[in-house]
Amino acid sequence: MLETDATHDPARRSFVETANLARADFPLQNLPLGIFRRPGDKAGRGGVAIGDKIFDLAAAREASLFSGAAESAAVAACEPKLNALMALGNQPTQALRARLANLLDAEGPERRKVEAMADRLFVPMAEAVMELPTTIGNFTDFLTSSFHSERLAPSGKVAANFKSMPIAYHSRASSVRVSGGTVLRPHGQWLDEAGAPHFGPSLALDYELELGAYIGTGNALGSPIALDDARAHIFGYCLLNDWSVRDVQRWESNPLGPFLAKSLSTSVSPWVITEAAMRPFRTAAFARPHGDPAPLPYLASERESESGGFDLKLRASLLTRRLREGKQGPERVTSTNFKHMYWTFAQMLTHHASNGCNLMPGDLIGSGTTSGPTDQSRACLAEITTRGTKPLALPNGETRAWLEDGDEVIFRARAERQGFTSIGFGECRGTIGPAVTWPVAAQGEWRVASSE
Repeated sequence: MLETDATHDPARRSFVETANLARADFPLQNLPLGIFRRPGDKAGRGGVAIGDKIFDLAAAREASLFSGAAESAAVAACEPKLNALMALGNQPTQALRARLANLLDAEGPERRKVEAMADRLFVPMAEAVMELPTTIGNFTDFLTSSFHSERLAPSGKVAANFKSMPIAYHSRASSVRVSGGTVLRPHGQWLDEAGAPHFGPSLALDYELELGAYIGTGNALGSPIALDDARAHIFGYCLLNDWSVRDVQRWESNPLGPFLAKSLSTSVSPWVITEAAMRPFRTAAFARPHGDPAPLPYLASERESESGGFDLKLRASLLTRRLREGKQGPERVTSTNFKHMYWTFAQMLTHHASNGCNLMPGDLIGSGTTSGPTDQSRACLAEITTRGTKPLALPNGETRAWLEDGDEVIFRARAERQGFTSIGFGECRGTIGPAVTWPVAAQGEWRVASSE
């Protein structure tokens, strides 16, 4: 059961014409939330993507376009971050979604009223700067693709515990950034060709194509979350690039797992695709191969088995400096689908809170690399190039074992289902910049401080 409503009706169109274009990311049926500002604004504020425009929620409130639960949600969404809105739970956000769909509908009774205020209510995306949608208190990254795990495991098999529980590590919330900008090549410690420890700029920088989920209402410390309640704790979804430093990762990960190989930066797309918007695209959870153990009872339910997955196409493209200078477009390097993930987001969430760990509104959960069964669905260079030993050949003659300075990685995603309007996620971008010069200590300052 998809639990859809009138906001998902594929017959509805917006009077914002760009929202009705074929394969538009942000049609009337999507209405994702984000934080934007215009150049010169001191702080960001909440907005909703519709076509190539942003519907300004603060301006809409000033125009008295909301009431009831929708107004409560709009008030919270006008803050500089969406945490307050997420803390309200999904019901007020669904009321806001329904009201927005009516306001922006080409056949809506208030169309003329809204269009008369268009200069106040709509901001062209090209004139806006997008910001992180939430203050991220915690970031947990999971490992949910059996195909990714098998390809990178020395034995070619997943770890013994992988099929019993969703595996994760606590990543670095402070280095999560919104799409765009430069990701500096990190320094790190790794083994050279002779097997000796070496410190310097990484030679094996990689991307990981992931899906992110934001926590809505959290749970009290000591209170687990039942599996069939977990979806209600997820506010929405985004694209996520878990930039990874493979040479550092190989050397540092034993025995405690990744550390500096992952904390350099994580990029997320700016628009939060709400839980409600994704309902039409739910599908059955991944069918476990014959012989795999069934999930333990706390991670199993009929509802989750029938509709715990998403039919979501994900792709990664690479734009090298040479392609850019030649005015050529990016080359696609990954095409995968989230339906191939061994564990669902609800299972991740339930396992995360199973020991009573308290999740907070705005916390970020990463799915892990979303690799599927085919060569085209390998969702990182470590898989595509067999850990750098078989470089990827690009059509222009360039090759890549790992990312080089000037390379830009671009993620996109699209959810599709027959009988519904497809929706997109926008883009998640990042460009690799050269490593900074290692700092030299300020001469004498520490001596002065220690002598006082």
